[in-house]
Amino acid sequence: MKRSVAVLAIAAGVALLFASAPHARAETNEIRLARQFSMGYLQFNMMEHRKLLEKYAEKEGIKDLKITWLTFNGPSAMNDALISGSVDIVAGGVPGLLTLWNRTHGTPQEVRGISALSSQPFLMNTRKPNIKSIRDLTDNDKIAVPSVKVSVQAVVLQMAAAKQFGDKDYGKLDHLTVSMSPPDATIALMSGGSEVTCVFSVPPYQYQQLEKEGIHTVLNSYDVLGGPHSFTVAWTSKKFHDDNPKLYKALVAALKEATEMVDKDRRGAAALWIQDVKSKLPLDFAAGIVAGKQVKWTMAPENAMKFAAFMHKVGTLKSEPKSWKDLFFPEIHDLNGS
Repeated sequence: MKRSVAVLAIAAGVALLFASAPHARAETNEIRLARQFSMGYLQFNMMEHRKLLEKYAEKEGIKDLKITWLTFNGPSAMNDALISGSVDIVAGGVPGLLTLWNRTHGTPQEVRGISALSSQPFLMNTRKPNIKSIRDLTDNDKIAVPSVKVSVQAVVLQMAAAKQFGDKDYGKLDHLTVSMSPPDATIALMSGGSEVTCVFSVPPYQYQQLEKEGIHTVLNSYDVLGGPHSFTVAWTSKKFHDDNPKLYKALVAALKEATEMVDKDRRGAAALWIQDVKSKLPLDFAAGIVAGKQVKWTMAPENAMKFAAFMHKVGTLKSEPKSWKDLFFPEIHDLNGS
């Protein structure tokens, strides 16, 4: 009798052990992706229209994938959404990724890059003929950027100021910057009725601004960094990466095919962008931007470490990645990044 009771007790204990053991977490069948205002996210447009993410997810056994596409102005709102769990994948300039990587590195909420999307320059344009360089800016000038201090445009302006005035004065022009979406900033600059006299923008808006007589370029980001650099990159949390290996594999595969498709048919990619944002730009004009000589559609990060080195030097980045591979998940470490 005592033996029977003992056996029952052991059986009950084993059952309790299995009942309390954590079950394998099922992968999500939902993904939410965010982008900003520009032509730097054409892979997302291609993925959406060609249903590439759905295709690769199904190959991994994930059926009926629910996809939500969102648009934000500037990295701050996107990063807040990522940390809060409101979105899964975000995209923007390298400084936005660096800021969040620095904030979360070594924590359960750690964030790293998925891949680059494109390398292309962005321009600071002005309507004032007397402004030939940033030395000519006065307290009467206002510079529109997507987000003050943290957007890639704001950081490049700081890099230009450090070169012009010395490292200790890297923030000399920060008080002139105002946050404004690229479409609104373009209207403000071209109308001439706003306090905004300069706009550090993104394609296609920066080229649209230059179509108006009297507007000229003061600063080119490629000149500031001494060559080409990644304009847009995508990033996510380590939790999303680790909890969803099949979906993440599908995402990288979709990005790879989308990048190849954009690069092969740049006019077609421009047409999709026009359709998605309901732009009134002529297709020839938009296609010319997408196929520009300085534009590369690539998943390989380019000169991301130059942003990291500068931000660490001036103290806006406490920790500096040792290489670009510290900043991005391993799935793209075979690429020729920098």
